[in-house]
Amino acid sequence: MALSTQITWLFILAIPIACIAWTVTHEEVFREPREYCLKRSTEGRTIAVRKFFYLFTCEYCFSHYITAIMLIITGFQLLYTDWRGYLIAGFALVFVANVYMNLFALIRVDLKKVRMEAENEEKKN
Repeated sequence: MALSTQITWLFILAIPIACIAWTVTHEEVFREPREYCLKRSTEGRTIAVRKFFYLFTCEYCFSHYITAIMLIITGFQLLYTDWRGYLIAGFALVFVANVYMNLFALIRVDLKKVRMEAENEEKKN
């Protein structure tokens, strides 16, 4: 695969990874399971239990697992056509997906700020 095609795949595959990781770790639809996992991650008896449940509450951690699944599904490799290609692709996808999630978080904060300012302006009038 040409390098330009690989880069295109990198930026496109990172989108569903970011979407899934963000949705599971932040959105209301998964609030109850996330709260359960958060509780288990702090009150678990063993470190293995605590770490296992923590991964469902951290978008960075969870994105590694989603990336692994996406690599299995797609067979995407970056730069090399052996195990090194999977390794490089995995870390690159996690990086790009987390850039997307951080940008999304910044946009959400900015939108929330604008909404609050509009509500305050309405209350004044």
